[in-house]
Amino acid sequence: MSTLQSSATPQLECLHRGKVRDSYRIDPKTRLIVATDRLSAFDRVLETGIPGKGAVLTRLAAFWFERTRGIVENHMHRVIGSRAMLVREAQPILIEMVVRGYLTGSSWRKYREGVRTISGVPLPEGLSKNDRFSTPILTPTTKDVHDTEISPDEIVARGLIDWPTYEKMASLSLQLFEEGTAHLASHGILLVDTKYEFGLVDGALVLIDEIHTPDSSRFWAAEEYAADAGCVEACDKEFVRGWLLKEQATGRDPVALPAEIVEETTRRYREICERITETALPPIPRNPRSELIEELVAAGLVKDGVVGIVMGSPSDRAHAEKIAKIIRSYDIAVRLHVASAHKTPEAVAALASAYSAACEPCALVAVAGLSNGLGGALAANATVPVINCPPFKNDADFLANINSSLMMPSKTPAATTVRPDNAALAALRGLNIGRLRDRFADEIELSRAGIAAADLELRETP
Repeated sequence: MSTLQSSATPQLECLHRGKVRDSYRIDPKTRLIVATDRLSAFDRVLETGIPGKGAVLTRLAAFWFERTRGIVENHMHRVIGSRAMLVREAQPILIEMVVRGYLTGSSWRKYREGVRTISGVPLPEGLSKNDRFSTPILTPTTKDVHDTEISPDEIVARGLIDWPTYEKMASLSLQLFEEGTAHLASHGILLVDTKYEFGLVDGALVLIDEIHTPDSSRFWAAEEYAADAGCVEACDKEFVRGWLLKEQATGRDPVALPAEIVEETTRRYREICERITETALPPIPRNPRSELIEELVAAGLVKDGVVGIVMGSPSDRAHAEKIAKIIRSYDIAVRLHVASAHKTPEAVAALASAYSAACEPCALVAVAGLSNGLGGALAANATVPVINCPPFKNDADFLANINSSLMMPSKTPAATTVRPDNAALAALRGLNIGRLRDRFADEIELSRAGIAAADLELRETP
């Protein structure tokens, strides 16, 4: 099964890539959040993704956001397809509000080593692994590359938030935990611990990120806990953490997961999602990149293809616009760039990487004359079609400089065309999009019919 390790599109401004989610600007008040299949454990992203994980996280987050609006408003506008969500732009509060109902995970590991205070919360003596606390405890952490415990007094002293805001976040977190506990208990699931994140929208406190997902929470089957509390199996990311800890105990430190761990993690994520939401998940797509673009196109957020036109100089703008006008007439997105293979090679390499990583079909057109290193640099580094279309001023310019576009080094497959219309059509055909192939077929047939009609007219003329 395929995974979406990273989402990318030249059509939207990427604001942030987190451990799991990628964020894009839609407008000043709205962003798009795409949940990938990346998996982080112990503050690092593993090389192996979990198929369908992003869809599970999005479905669960949307389910809980709707269910808890009566407790606190959240940033969700609406879900886009299977793994994306439109949200209100919020100023994040850099604190994770961790609520624990049981002594397990990192808190148990610390307790076993003699620690009796977590984030300023004292713990009683005599507890055993997976014991339930008499009441849930709140143990906030910082939201950094490496999350660290922090007490409420330290939060206020460091100026992260003021005391009234913290008290409100604490109260809301405990209410959310109570609601989650009650709903999950009715489905035979224990909410072991979880984290909540908050932000400000127009000065108002709202819930953001995710809520009660197997990435942010621990779940146990109530029946298994009742049978053997000390050895209950995790229904969440703790399954992967447990495997990693066993590997580390033998001196290994893996950054990738074996197939059997991936398969079992996928099963557990999907099962907990279906139990909580009481709805079946669709099959995991064979090509999640294509599915994501189809969903974003259906929502009107992007086009189904994009052509980047890279100019060697701003003076090439008029020539580039001739190409762009034709491309846009086929309802394909166009992005204009200025970069020089000689003066800003790092920018050229970045463009090649960005278009190569895109989820949607892409092509590049290089608009540069004289010593045309631009098209060659793009073609040598990009995995998408590259077409040279130099902006020749006249026949003399053409004769003097055409060879710099035609003569590309080995493994530098840049095609060259002189006419802007042909450059546009070459880029469009390079996208290999079904609807465009159908349109081109119709256009070719229409052209043939026109020639045949003209020939017939001439033959019938006395």
